[in-house]
Amino acid sequence: MSTVEQVTDAVTYHGEGPVWSPTWGGLRWVDMLAGDLLTLRGGRVDRLHVGSVAAFVRPRRRGGYVVGLERGLGLADGPDDVPAPWLELWEEDSVRMNEGGCDPAGDLYAGSMPYDGTPGGASLYRITPDGQVTTVLPDVTISNGIDFSPDGSRAYYNDTPTGGTDVFDVVDGALTGRRVFHAGETGHPDGLTVDSAGNVWVALNGAGLVRCYSPAGEVIAEVGFPARLTTACTLGGEDLRDLYVTTSRENLEDPEPEAGALFRVRVDVPGRPVLPFGG
Repeated sequence: MSTVEQVTDAVTYHGEGPVWSPTWGGLRWVDMLAGDLLTLRGGRVDRLHVGSVAAFVRPRRRGGYVVGLERGLGLADGPDDVPAPWLELWEEDSVRMNEGGCDPAGDLYAGSMPYDGTPGGASLYRITPDGQVTTVLPDVTISNGIDFSPDGSRAYYNDTPTGGTDVFDVVDGALTGRRVFHAGETGHPDGLTVDSAGNVWVALNGAGLVRCYSPAGEVIAEVGFPARLTTACTLGGEDLRDLYVTTSRENLEDPEPEAGALFRVRVDVPGRPVLPFGG
């Protein structure tokens, strides 16, 4: 593993959700509470405003992207188009979208959180390509980081206040058998990504760490960063061996100079191409 490289200045207030996709030229992430999508192109960061909140972004199989907005989803036909509102998932203005990801079938999992952190005030939803919505998990608090094992048989998920990462079996496309994958973290488990060997990388918000766990739940690597609010991670680059990590300065009275920057470190095991939304 190489040393940590700071890729950008502190360009976000609350950076989240990095995703690598050739469809938009490489790495894209969100400045969530500014409502902006950020795209790294060479040494330049392009910014696209999409709404009051930009919670996550994923490419669509047909081109363009799907984006999590404050209370629902938006769709864009081109990689740099402003999205059109598509689905509103709830009406309450006390809850916002927080994180999302796709399964191998092309379904989208999108999760929320209450602005005030009310326990049990959020949900995880599954949205099919034709717009059918199912509540997969009610009564969560801060829905975060969902990704799937390389063979699609497992799903990993964080409800941040639980202090750990959970794992599900995927049976006929449904998430079943929820159980603890790893608990007792230092910091708060936030975004996560799964590499091509099935290892799970988890950003630990508040600890300035990203940890890698084997499929058996054992810690096999740990990377420290100069910003304590590490929010999410993904694997990208031409060979999918660049671990990109987003950071935040949200609610910090004394943020580090690097808080809000994007970081990168080279790792040994490559990631996988991002799972796109089928809609």
